[in-house]
Amino acid sequence: MDTRSEVREFLSTRRARITPDQAGLPVFGGNRRVPGLRREEVSLLAGVSVDYYTRLERGDLSGASGSVLDALATALQLDEAETAHLFDLARAANASPIVRTPRKKSGELRASILRLLDAMTEAPAVVRNNYFDYLAANALGRALYAPVFAQPKPNSARFAFLDPAAQDFYPEWDRNTRELVAAMRGEAGRDPFDRKLTDLVGELSTRSERFRTLWAAHDVRFHRTGVKRIAHPVVGEIELTYEAFALPADPGLHLSTYTAEPGTPSADKLRMLASWAATEAAASEAAASEAASERTASERTSSEHTAGRADA
Repeated sequence: MDTRSEVREFLSTRRARITPDQAGLPVFGGNRRVPGLRREEVSLLAGVSVDYYTRLERGDLSGASGSVLDALATALQLDEAETAHLFDLARAANASPIVRTPRKKSGELRASILRLLDAMTEAPAVVRNNYFDYLAANALGRALYAPVFAQPKPNSARFAFLDPAAQDFYPEWDRNTRELVAAMRGEAGRDPFDRKLTDLVGELSTRSERFRTLWAAHDVRFHRTGVKRIAHPVVGEIELTYEAFALPADPGLHLSTYTAEPGTPSADKLRMLASWAATEAAASEAAASEAASERTASERTSSEHTAGRADA
């Protein structure tokens, strides 16, 4: 991604959303050519010269100190996620794709993580990477996100924007997609030189007008905790609280868990989902066992037939 362009668009969109009144500035005259603050007003609030702020908003964050970035964040009323994004963009402006620290391969999962997933039997759990691929899940996680895992390569972003079933699966599809893109923006800011993430953004931008619109907004958020409503094809609508945890030993990987408020219909439906998942697993095991038995019998018959021909 073009870091200068990312900086320019991010700062200009943040400036445009704040009115002088919100910033505590007096307004003189009724004709303003910009929807939010003027550059000179941001420079005043941040305590920097107009020329210097203009340079920053044109995409040049190289050499910007932490104190300047903090002053910008305060002037533009950035929240925690947006401030972190601004600092990520500044780091990228002073870095090079040649010297960046490589991330762990996105498809690698340690055996201990898989054991952890299997040990979690009462709450759905899913592991994703920074490209929003679903790499693994426990039985309840696969059951909860059955339509996503039905994809050849499960990816929550591709499902949300490219699969027509997503709008039925997510009753709050508008909010969910907005939050998803904001989380993707954060990932892109942390590593704008990541070719695979850039390719994913390009693919979704080409194929989804909704994604293009949201990506152009430059909104950023942390994906840490929240409420997810899902219209599950088996148990119906269910409301779950999710907690997302970064895995420090595996950069780029995140573990998400889902729980229901005790005593609610969603808690009952989660138990129903667990029962359905167990039934499906038992049926799959039985089918696999039957198929294995049939292969063994076929191989035995073939072997006996070959031996009989040899004796003849």
